[in-house]
Amino acid sequence: MKRTFLLLLPLLVLVNIALAQKSNILKTDIKFQLKNLGIKTGGSFSALQANINFDPDKLDNSSIEATLDVKSINTGNDLRDSHLRSDEFFDAEKFPVITMKSISLKHKSGDNYVGQFNLTIKNQTKQFEIPFAYSANATSSTFKGGLKLNRLDFGIGTKSLVMSNEVSVSIEVQAAK
Repeated sequence: MKRTFLLLLPLLVLVNIALAQKSNILKTDIKFQLKNLGIKTGGSFSALQANINFDPDKLDNSSIEATLDVKSINTGNDLRDSHLRSDEFFDAEKFPVITMKSISLKHKSGDNYVGQFNLTIKNQTKQFEIPFAYSANATSSTFKGGLKLNRLDFGIGTKSLVMSNEVSVSIEVQAAK
C-alpha cells in the first residue's frame, strides 16, 4: 500500500510539466514508480486539469498550472488504491488535489526546457526544478518530463524498511493548440 502512495507523488510533479500550452488537454500519461521489497512498482493518475500558456519565444510571459485529482490514482489494485487515498497516505477526503504552478521557465537547448515549479501536496509546498521536452505540430503540442521526489517531504506514509522514499514520476501531455 505504501509503495502505491509513493508512486502517486511523482505523478503530480509531472502533471505540472504537462501544462505548458494554453489549450485543451488531449492526452495525458502520468506514471509513478518506486521500489517496494526491492521490486519496482507503480501506477498512474488520470484526472488532470491544466491552464497552459506556453510560448517558446516568450518564456517570461509563459506559465503552467495544473491540478491533479488524488482520487484518480490507479495501481491496478483497488484495495491498494483505497489505502493510498486514506489519511495514512494522501488523505484524499481532506486534500483532494495536488497542484503545481510554474515559477519560471527557461530554454536549455533544442527542444529541451527546464521549469521551476511549486508542488503542493497535503498543504505542503516544495519547489522543484523539472526538465522537460517540448514539441509541436500544426494542431497540438507535446510535453514530456520527469522528476524524483521524496514522499516523506509531503507527509505521505511513514519511514519504511521495505518501501523506498524516492518516487520517480514521468509525464507526457498532449495539448491542442
